[in-house]
Amino acid sequence: MKNRFAFGAALVLFAALAIAPITSSAPPTDTSQLRQAVTVNGIMAHERAFQRIADQNIFNGVPTRASGTPGYDESVNYVVGKLLGAGYNVTVQPFTFPFFRETGTHEFERLSPTLRDYVLGTDFDVMAYSGPGDVTANVVPTSDIIIPPSATPSSTSGCEASDFPATTAGNVALIQRGTCTFEQKANNAQAAGAVAVIIFNEGQPGRTDLIGGTLGNPETIPVLDTTFAVGEELYNLTQSSTVSVHILTQTVSETRTTANVIANTTTGRTDRVVLVGAHLDSVLEGPGINDNGSGSSTILETALQMSKLGIQPVNQVRFAFWGAEEAGLLGSEYYVSTLSNRQQKDIALNLNFDMVGSPNFVRFVYDGDGSDTPVKGPTGSANIERVFLDYFASQGLPTEPTAFDGRSDYGPFIAVGIPAGGLFTGAEGIKTAEQAAIYGGTAGIAYDSCYHQLCDTIDNLSRTALDQMSDAVAHGTLTFAMTSSAVSGTDRAAGPKLEHKGHKIRR
Repeated sequence: MKNRFAFGAALVLFAALAIAPITSSAPPTDTSQLRQAVTVNGIMAHERAFQRIADQNIFNGVPTRASGTPGYDESVNYVVGKLLGAGYNVTVQPFTFPFFRETGTHEFERLSPTLRDYVLGTDFDVMAYSGPGDVTANVVPTSDIIIPPSATPSSTSGCEASDFPATTAGNVALIQRGTCTFEQKANNAQAAGAVAVIIFNEGQPGRTDLIGGTLGNPETIPVLDTTFAVGEELYNLTQSSTVSVHILTQTVSETRTTANVIANTTTGRTDRVVLVGAHLDSVLEGPGINDNGSGSSTILETALQMSKLGIQPVNQVRFAFWGAEEAGLLGSEYYVSTLSNRQQKDIALNLNFDMVGSPNFVRFVYDGDGSDTPVKGPTGSANIERVFLDYFASQGLPTEPTAFDGRSDYGPFIAVGIPAGGLFTGAEGIKTAEQAAIYGGTAGIAYDSCYHQLCDTIDNLSRTALDQMSDAVAHGTLTFAMTSSAVSGTDRAAGPKLEHKGHKIRR
């Protein structure tokens, strides 16, 4: 698909200034003027724009702003136009990513030696990044299939080119799970001439049901995963007769181009950058007005009001709108990968705002010091947490900690030791009775019952949450923009490696 906006050149590399860290204390910053300027009405104007964009860009029957679709491209255009109009130095940073979407129903049936229809979701599934296809052919097992299975996972089926007999060409490769990645197995099968692939579970306890796997990158042929029982049945039948099957997969699986939007203030120390980020993309299943129109609208309005008020930050503020977060933090990962060690060190901290308008909200603050959750952030993250906790306390608003669990765009920054923090109002988690007593709302249902769904629309927002959280966003952004104190202290510890929960490569 041709993108609707003109991508800029590769992200401009920022010059590093060899200036020693300032460790002196500074008086608290008065953020009241910016907090008053960042209003719910202003944020909602952006949210309505994102809703219109989604409504005008239907993909597979659904209004969406997902990366790789025209709805995302138009979201980029909107944000870029607003930021350029406010005087920011704006760069559009393109990158490629694997795009996958199921576009219709799938079929899997055995035609011989006897007929059997397999049930989608029970007997088989289509692996993420499977190619589309309509195939009728014979089943050809690889070597190294172990039936009955060994006591521990050890099958190397499909991991080497030599595992595939010559008869694989033009037929369906049957492969057992184990040892190497699903992508490697599928690639080897395709190289051997297979027209489709069946990968069945290995058979040990915990490895008998559907795999629910992902290939990681687009394939051009159909790739199914099945239960161990289906794979065992097919394998045993091939030992005494010819087994033919029909496979239909309806998918889009290809490499597409999307982009991050990076906007810098024209003033401020470029060796002490305050990077304020939110992902701009939605999931394919809906318009993403809370996830994450709420975060991107809030930081956009904060940027516009900082410009309107003529704020001259002590430290450069960099507003980042990430692409392809829903595909696995790919935009923020790509951005961090382009930075030199010096450029990484020039980022004093990362503030991340991913969902700040959940309808059944809780005021969550990322647990920078790890005092309440398993993982603490790099040195300086505790200071970020403290700024938000102190702010909410000053307003008489209780908060709860949330973990750095790898589910949002702080992950790539933490991985290279950049201090991080931010706010969150909840996703698919269930609100407790204790939380309902403190924050209001309804116990026993999700913080956002429309999370990753078609109903994540303009009606799926709490104005109260947006009001309270946007004030905290403005306060935190300006506090760190104006500080002359080193955020991370004298040392920066390497942060933990975190895995995005929705983008796992499995074996």
